[in-house]
Amino acid sequence: MAYAPRSNAPRPGGEGGDADRRRGRGRRDDNRDNRGADRENDEFKDKLVTINRVAKVVKGGRRFSFAALVVVGDEKGRVGWGAGKAREVPEAIRKATERAKRGLIRVPMREGRTLHHDVIGEFGAGRVILRAAPAGTGIIAGGPMRAVFEVLGMGDVVAKCTGTTNPHNMVKATFAGLARCTSPRAVAARRGKKVADLLPNPPRGGAETTAEAANV
Repeated sequence: MAYAPRSNAPRPGGEGGDADRRRGRGRRDDNRDNRGADRENDEFKDKLVTINRVAKVVKGGRRFSFAALVVVGDEKGRVGWGAGKAREVPEAIRKATERAKRGLIRVPMREGRTLHHDVIGEFGAGRVILRAAPAGTGIIAGGPMRAVFEVLGMGDVVAKCTGTTNPHNMVKATFAGLARCTSPRAVAARRGKKVADLLPNPPRGGAETTAEAANV
C-alpha cells in the first residue's frame, strides 16, 4: 500500500499557522505585563501586621476564613494600609496588599528621616502620639506602628499608644496622625510667606538662614 508524502505546509490554525503566531504574541504581551508587575512590586515594600482566623459554624461543621492587615510603602515617604479576607491566607494577604497600594498617602519628612512636628492621631478607641526625634534615635514604637514607620522609610521617631492596642485601630490612628503632618514649605506657601519667616528664631540672614531653611 502506497502512502502519500507528508506535506510540511502549515495547516490553518495548526502548527506554524496564524493561531500559533497569535498565541506567541499573547505570551510576549503577558511577559511584558509580568515585567511591569515585577517593577511595581520592587518599588513597594509590604509588611504583614496581623492575621486573624475566623470560624463560621454551619451544618456540616466549621468553615475557616482569614482576615489580614497589611501596610505597604516605598520607603521614600509614601505609605498605605489595607485589609483583606479570604478562605486562604495567601489570598487574604494579596487582597490586603492591593487595597493598600490603592490608598497610598505621602508624608512630609524632615531631612528624609523624621517628622517635622509632634502630632496626635485618633481613630475610634485608638490614640497614638507621634513625636519627632534627633538623628540616631531610631524607631521607638510598638509592633503595628513600627511596621508603618519601616515601610514609610522614617528612621527616627518616638511613638506611644495611649488607647486600645487593637492592631486595626492602632494602624488607623497612626495614619490619621500622619495625614495631619505638614511641612514648613507647605505652611509658608499657604500663608504666602518664606520658609525663613516661619523659623522659631528671628532670621539672621546670610548663609546660615539659607541652610536652615533648606533643611526643612
